[in-house]
Amino acid sequence: MSRKNSEEPGLFEEPLSERSDNELQHTEHAPLASRMRPCTLDEFTGQEHILGPGKLLRRTIEADRISSLIFYGPPGSGKTTLAQIISKMTKSRFSSVNAVTSNVAELRAIVDAAKKIRKINNQRTILFIDEIHRFNKAQQDVLMPEVENGVIVLIGATTHNPSFSIVGPLLSRSLVFELRPHEEKDITKIIQNALQDNERGLGKLNVELDPKAIKFLAAVASGDARRALNALEVGVLTTPPAPDGKIHFDVKVAQESAQKRIIYYDKDEDYHYDTASAFIKSMRGSDPDAAVYWLAKMLYAGEDPRFIARRIVILASEDIGNADPQALVVAASALQAIEFVGMPEARIILAQAVTYMATAPKSNAAYMAIEEATEDVKNETSQEVPDHLRGTSYPGAKKLGHGEGYKYPHQYADHYVEQIYVPAAKKYYRPADAGYEKTILERMKKLKEKN
Repeated sequence: MSRKNSEEPGLFEEPLSERSDNELQHTEHAPLASRMRPCTLDEFTGQEHILGPGKLLRRTIEADRISSLIFYGPPGSGKTTLAQIISKMTKSRFSSVNAVTSNVAELRAIVDAAKKIRKINNQRTILFIDEIHRFNKAQQDVLMPEVENGVIVLIGATTHNPSFSIVGPLLSRSLVFELRPHEEKDITKIIQNALQDNERGLGKLNVELDPKAIKFLAAVASGDARRALNALEVGVLTTPPAPDGKIHFDVKVAQESAQKRIIYYDKDEDYHYDTASAFIKSMRGSDPDAAVYWLAKMLYAGEDPRFIARRIVILASEDIGNADPQALVVAASALQAIEFVGMPEARIILAQAVTYMATAPKSNAAYMAIEEATEDVKNETSQEVPDHLRGTSYPGAKKLGHGEGYKYPHQYADHYVEQIYVPAAKKYYRPADAGYEKTILERMKKLKEKN
């Protein structure tokens, strides 16, 4: 149908913004990372856990049976690239917006156009929303009816956990695929493809790339393919040819091009809590090397040292407890010391505390004791204080029988005497047979045997 005869002028034209993006991708002025975007699934590198042979996402794309999708992962992992590949392989109409600049009015316009397209030729519309976590609930709710009836197939891309950033009804109607940071072998392959590609890449340039430089870029990119290609492009284009006519890209050039390694680490979401979790579990698991690594990663990414110190204090009681009572002293001292010293020296104090916690004997007996006792307090009949344990410091207490029959332990051998301290006694504290708690266990056993 020509535009002249169409009931909806321009309805079947590709939006100007999309044409511009596609044209830009293939011009020499576009960034290398944009020019080298894969156009097919076979060109796509990495994410084998969702795109390998026989995997659900690959089968869905190849069969053109796309349902609403949410791509969740760090920058440079291929979320936008996958959406563009789907746009080329699907028979649906494709439209895209960025949640940072979009609004409800634009979404309603896209929905209205999608309805008309569906009515005229029964064609679905795929709507790609980059950074979908930026949309508030009202904006996401606009999409719900059309996603529900299939007029729009939503593809959302986000670096935030969709369980917290996407409304429940929309999330329940979508397949969520988590993209992981690229492995170093994938980054290496992407760099090599860019160097060999004569049309979109740097193949026309006489570049001699030191294998050590490739290894450096693959490592420093931290799984971000875009970052690796940007560093490669900057290094190649700013390095003058040597007398032999070659552009020598060595480790020094790679280091200058990449600058400081960027660690993807959010301050209050998944990467923050996942890294902290690995840090705590490494100390709990008595692996000082792993614990120090996660400590270094958090500090390098700019984590608040006080947050780290507080986690160490908690672990000192929860996972070490009386197996080494000194652990809490070390942890509390570290928290106080970093406040006094500050960064960067605070990292040394934290490292000392972390290695102490990781190598200390472990016991969660104190933690389990308070957990079990708390459950009983919450769920069982509250126990009254026995008369002989009640306070006697106020006038009239003795007339009420308070304190009568109380046995003062210091008047007995080993400062211990058997008496009732709670009416319905239960076992809560079970010392572990490790560290100082082994001594506690033996002492309590001897005391009980005397009575």
